[in-house]
Amino acid sequence: MAGFVPRPDPRPADTAWPEMSWPVPGDTVLRGRLVELATGDAERDAAELFTALDDDAVWTHVAGRPRTIDDAAQRLRAATRPTRQQWTMRTLHEHRGLPAGSVIGSTSLIDVQPENASLEIGSTTYAPAVWAGPVNPETKLLLLGYAFDTLGAGRVQLKTDIRNTRSQRAIERLGARYEGVLRRHMRRDDGTVRDTVMFSIIAEEWPEVRSALQKRVDAAVAAEQGSALN
Repeated sequence: MAGFVPRPDPRPADTAWPEMSWPVPGDTVLRGRLVELATGDAERDAAELFTALDDDAVWTHVAGRPRTIDDAAQRLRAATRPTRQQWTMRTLHEHRGLPAGSVIGSTSLIDVQPENASLEIGSTTYAPAVWAGPVNPETKLLLLGYAFDTLGAGRVQLKTDIRNTRSQRAIERLGARYEGVLRRHMRRDDGTVRDTVMFSIIAEEWPEVRSALQKRVDAAVAAEQGSALN
């Protein structure tokens, strides 16, 4: 059996990277063509989020399924702390039968490390009505743009349960690179311990990822709007 071959440094002439801006101002709102992301508020959003996400399918691969509105409020309170920022997603227009302004999900910036200019997009849950459409790529486009272009991140990571093959494909389609598997990494709600599949996008890749993702979002929005007219 051959011995381990050390990996070469891909950036041998790297220069100092400035510290990332943090925290997110409390009144921050990110708007796309279909969705709006606002920094979460437990008292404002808990009931609507609980209703939108009250489906076992939403929580199959996400720990911490709330069983009551109070549970949802507590989850929101816990989701905003010094190294984490939760966002609530709403529709900007009528979409797939949902009225404008409907809460459709939640996502967070987590494991934020300003000193390393690094963060993760995670804890993302969507109402089933918006699955397999333009909402997820547009949400990720907004968050990635905010992370790289406003906060000054050098790295954004995304991870998922190894059993969540749908999520793995979705993350890869965003333009993120597969990095590997963390074995026996996190406990699931049922007590089993999952392997975690890791992906990332770094600042040097962001312009190309942004261009491809914007084209994908534009095409998906156009297709949805065309279907609505037919």
